[in-house]
Amino acid sequence: MNTRDTLVTDLNVLADFKPRVPESYQGAEFLMLGNLMPSLQISVISQLRERPKLIVLDTMNFWMETAMKDLASVLTMIDVLLINDSEARQLSGEFGLVKAARKILTMGPRFLIIKKGEHGALLFYNEHVFVAPALPLEEVFDPTGAGDTFAGGFIGHLARTGDISFDNMKTAIIVGSAMASFCVEKFGPQRLKEITREEVDDRLRQFVQLVNFDIDLK
Repeated sequence: MNTRDTLVTDLNVLADFKPRVPESYQGAEFLMLGNLMPSLQISVISQLRERPKLIVLDTMNFWMETAMKDLASVLTMIDVLLINDSEARQLSGEFGLVKAARKILTMGPRFLIIKKGEHGALLFYNEHVFVAPALPLEEVFDPTGAGDTFAGGFIGHLARTGDISFDNMKTAIIVGSAMASFCVEKFGPQRLKEITREEVDDRLRQFVQLVNFDIDLK
């Protein structure tokens, strides 16, 4: 379940969608641009009278194939780009993810997150790289929506703490990964509707234990 084949993409109701930013949203410190047409993402940014402290953008292979000019434009307007490993290779033209990340960071975003499904995620910033694990799960019922759940957990943590430093983004990635691990346990959003704060905290502790170890370099 770590790979996908896109057979067809239908925009359906989104084909004529024209989002309007309400007055109450003006002055928002954080903006999460979902995976929509790059022209719509540009439209949302342009409607904000004051630039948010952090703009995060999600995109996909379909827009790279059909709207690359607009995508290239919106990449110059954002701070964080969220894509998966195959999309990083497609966008950059590089197979190695480190080379791909270096090239993508020259396109505009300051931070790049490359999602790798069951293999975790990578965070790139300048010369810094952070590797986040994925929680090993015996049963995966439905991976649909895991990427969106990851994004929600990531931006939710940043918005809650108000800290957009590289170190806090590392924590945000772990929070996003923890939330995504819940998403895949049942079909649709069902598991996310059931979880408690205690379960989230326990899962975060499991992630810490995955990477916490002592080493003697003597």
